[in-house]
Amino acid sequence: MFSIAALVPSPPILVPELCGGATGALPGQQGDPRAVLRAAVLAAAEVLATVTDRWTVIGTGAADQVFGSETVGTFRGFGADVRVALSAGATAEPDPQHPLPVLIAGWLRGQVAPAIDAEVRVIAEDTPVARCFELGAKLRAELDNSDDRRGVLVVADGAATLSLKAPGYLDERAAAVQAELDRALATGDRAGLRAMDPELSAELVVSGRAAYQVLAGLFDTDPMVETRYQAAPFGVGYDVSLWRPAESA
Repeated sequence: MFSIAALVPSPPILVPELCGGATGALPGQQGDPRAVLRAAVLAAAEVLATVTDRWTVIGTGAADQVFGSETVGTFRGFGADVRVALSAGATAEPDPQHPLPVLIAGWLRGQVAPAIDAEVRVIAEDTPVARCFELGAKLRAELDNSDDRRGVLVVADGAATLSLKAPGYLDERAAAVQAELDRALATGDRAGLRAMDPELSAELVVSGRAAYQVLAGLFDTDPMVETRYQAAPFGVGYDVSLWRPAESA
C-alpha cells in the first residue's frame, strides 16, 4: 500500500566525501548551504524510511531505464569512491556510470534505511506530459495493490539557469519559472505541475520536469505537502518535501 512520497534533489554535494572536507559559509551566504541542504534531505528520507518497507525511486535521464535492488554504484566519477547500493545484499561490481538518481537513492538508503530494498525507474527527460501523469497513476495502482508498505522517492532538480555560476548559466526567464514551480510543489498543485512546458523546461535545464509530473500523477487529488527546503544556493532550484494523499488526513 502506498502512503507517502518524498521529493529530494540530486546534487552530488549531498555526499560529504565529495565536498573535499570543505565547510563554512559560501560568499554571500550565511552558514554552509551544503550542510543545510543535506540535513533537510536526510530528514525527509528518514521520515520515508520509518513508514515504508520498500522504495520505488523516480528520476530522470537520457532514456527510460530500470535499476533493480541488485544495483551497486560509486561516486568515483564525481571525485570519491563512495560506494552505494539499492539493497543490503547487492554484491555487483560498483558502476560509476549509473545516473545520479540511482547514486543518490543508494546513498540515502544506506544512510537512513540500510535494511530497505529500492528500485529506481529513470524516466526520459523528454517524456510527454500526459505520459508522465499516466506513469504516475500506474505506479500508484501498482503500489496500492502491494501488501508491503510502499514509498516513493522522487529525485529531481529544478532550473539550473538561475545565476551566472549555475551549470546552465543565467537565463532571465528562469526565476519566474522556478518561482511557479516552487509554488506548485509547495502546495501540491497538480494542475500547476501539469502546466510545465517540456520545451521551455529543457531550455531552462529543469531536468526534473518529467519526474515532478510523475509525482503529481501519483495522486488523484491535490495531496498534502510538507515542505522541508526550497532554495537555489548554487543557481539550481532544489526542493525537499513530503507528499501524502489528502484522504490520509
